[in-house]
Formats: sequence, structure tokens, C-alpha cells
Amino acid sequence: MKPRIPRLCIYTKDVQCITGKSERYSRDLIHTIKKSLNKEPHQVLTVAEFCTYMGIPHESIQHLIIN
Repeated sequence: MKPRIPRLCIYTKDVQCITGKSERYSRDLIHTIKKSLNKEPHQVLTVAEFCTYMGIPHESIQHLIIN
């Protein structure tokens, strides 16, 4: 069995799993976070940035991130 390599970036489906909210809410949340961090549209949102913004410990969601 291959070891799981943790991803650095977070996607809509991950946010849905973490928050339990809809796809639309998740996309809007990612957009809001990227806007608050002054990121360009082509730049990705990292798991660490998401956790910091939401106030969630990184370790508590690492197992929810889908590879």
C-alpha cells in the first residue's frame, strides 16, 4: 500500500466535507478567503490558509482531505 501524500491545496469538495455545506457555499467561501488574502484568481488556496482563516486546527482536518 502506498503511503498517502498530503496535499497542500484545498478544493471545493474538501470544504464541503469539512463544513457540511453545499458546493455553492464552499466555492464562495474559497473565493472570499482568496480575496481576503489578496490572491490572484489563478493562485490556489492552501490547507494551512483555510485552517487559519476558519480557526480550525490543521491536524483536525488532515484526515478529511481527499487525495
